[in-house]
Amino acid sequence: MRSPERRTGSARARLAAASALAAASALALALAIAGALPGAAASTARSATTHSVVLQNIRFHPATLSIRRGDSVRWLWRDGGIHHNVTFQRFHSRTQGSGSYTVRFAHAGTFAYRCTIHASQGMGGKIVVH
Repeated sequence: MRSPERRTGSARARLAAASALAAASALALALAIAGALPGAAASTARSATTHSVVLQNIRFHPATLSIRRGDSVRWLWRDGGIHHNVTFQRFHSRTQGSGSYTVRFAHAGTFAYRCTIHASQGMGGKIVVH
């Protein structure tokens, strides 16, 4: 026959083990949920894209480009050394005959630009940011 102290000690041990198991299960569940949330968010996230506009034949190709907020546009000079620039209301590239110029668009809107050297010949474009 077991003594009452032993039964009480055994009951306490079982209660402590059950509490520890419950705490461990709760922690494991919390970690599983926390680990699942960033994965779910990452699967719906979209990485930014860089789009190209070519300067050629005294034109921007394409003249109108639709992109998403956070994307970048890279203008590429391919007009045989003819000097151009890319000029927006608040910023502009340097005037150059070759190379590239890149802008990241952080805000939605329609952004018109032009080459100030060839604006009278219709060298303009726009970026539509959604």
